[in-house]
Amino acid sequence: MVTAGALLVAGTTSDAGKSVLVAGICRWLHRRGVDVAPFKAQNMSNNSVVCADGGEIGRAQALQAAACGLAPSVGFNPVLLKPGSDRTSQVVVRGVVDGTVSAASYRERKAALLEVVTSSLVSLREQHEVVICEGAGSPAEINLRATDIANMGLARAADLPVIVVGDIDRGGVLAHLFGTLAVLEPADQALIAGWVVNKFRGDPALLEPGLEQLRTLTGRPTLGVVPWSPELWLDAEDSLGHVADGVVGRPAPPVGRDWLRVAVVRLPRVSNGTDVDALAAEPGVAVRYVTEPSRLADADLVVLPGSKATVADLAWLRAQGLADGVLAHARAGRPVLGVCGGYQMLSRRIHDPHGVEAAPGAVEGLGLLDVEVTFDVAKHLGTPTGTALEEPVAFYEIHHGRELRSGVGRSGPAPLVTLADGTPEGVDGGHVLGTHAHGLLENDGLRRRLLVRAAAAAGRDFTPAPATSYAATRAAQLDLLGDLVETHLDTDALEALIAKGAPAGLPEVRVSSS
Repeated sequence: MVTAGALLVAGTTSDAGKSVLVAGICRWLHRRGVDVAPFKAQNMSNNSVVCADGGEIGRAQALQAAACGLAPSVGFNPVLLKPGSDRTSQVVVRGVVDGTVSAASYRERKAALLEVVTSSLVSLREQHEVVICEGAGSPAEINLRATDIANMGLARAADLPVIVVGDIDRGGVLAHLFGTLAVLEPADQALIAGWVVNKFRGDPALLEPGLEQLRTLTGRPTLGVVPWSPELWLDAEDSLGHVADGVVGRPAPPVGRDWLRVAVVRLPRVSNGTDVDALAAEPGVAVRYVTEPSRLADADLVVLPGSKATVADLAWLRAQGLADGVLAHARAGRPVLGVCGGYQMLSRRIHDPHGVEAAPGAVEGLGLLDVEVTFDVAKHLGTPTGTALEEPVAFYEIHHGRELRSGVGRSGPAPLVTLADGTPEGVDGGHVLGTHAHGLLENDGLRRRLLVRAAAAAGRDFTPAPATSYAATRAAQLDLLGDLVETHLDTDALEALIAKGAPAGLPEVRVSSS
């Protein structure tokens, strides 16, 4: 039984399965009574959550925390990069925005940030029996090794044993695993203790000779082969998981006669796109990400999600003809929901006097909601509660935009949300709704009322399933991850690595230069 220790899960590539494997290991340990916590030194994602301590971390670490039975905390993800363009990212350090960097300028900051991440890990290990760490990207990015703080740089600094996971569904996984080890310097190789193959479908007997040869070539065992599981879909790490035109999740058949069709615009800099996961958890609701106008024509509900670059994504929306599609949808009396950046796009005008996103100035919004938005320099973070559509709700806010309502001295637009202190938030325009609230749709009562309204506007015979619980759906997925780890990984070997570290004398793999 594990009593203390740590482990780093690295990957051959981004999206190889690091986040879900860490969540699965955490769930497996938590169910066995181990006090375990997750850790990702540096994440790059526009999917984030606000913690009770007021800071912002990657959503994947919030999911991993849930697997551990813990509330999200900034200690689980001390450095978060939020891309605003192909060349720049906002830097969040210990939950608080700390400037914007380019790829080149960020390298200069990493030396100082290594102290931040190592001290955060030390603190976590003092508070919990076990810490399961997640790497970032791939440790084989040797052009970045000198300033690495999330993969072998962290492993070396904290003397962490490392397992490497590869996605066999992409093809070439054995070469990816071998090559990841082979390009590393000897001191890094000494911490790589084993392999995990992810998303396997097929005959295990056909794979086994390759795994045995991999052991012979590297001197390291494969600790498990995790099968493909189509039931796993919640909380995609980043926009790579938001594939256009595919149905999100695995929706059950409708309770009523009709399906309800939801089109989510797949913005280039989509942020917190996981807000719509709760809709996809409802029986009879088919949620699709879309990138071209024809996909809006037969939708019952159109969702504009959050964006890390609202003004730029609004320009893209217009250039693609999607803005006209959204306007036509709304003018036909069919529902449109804007969340955070999407809400800002629905406004009359967006003001950026301080150049928060780009050059200072203002742009016209779509004009579907009677509000104007001004970007403040300071980011607003919060975890408020209140009511929406007559239902109690809890949610979180992450935005620079401040809404200014028209109608001073008169009623003005009705709020979608009324906070616990009576402050209005968002707009309920009947068939057009907007809010800065992330996670709002995870409130079961509110979500059902919204779907009933959308179905009525579309003339659909649709009834929300009364027993659907988004929290229970997420818990079931975490338990499935725990089951996959328990069933398909060598858990005795995992325990030994966590408690004792990488075995001494692991062979060095050399690649001939001749």
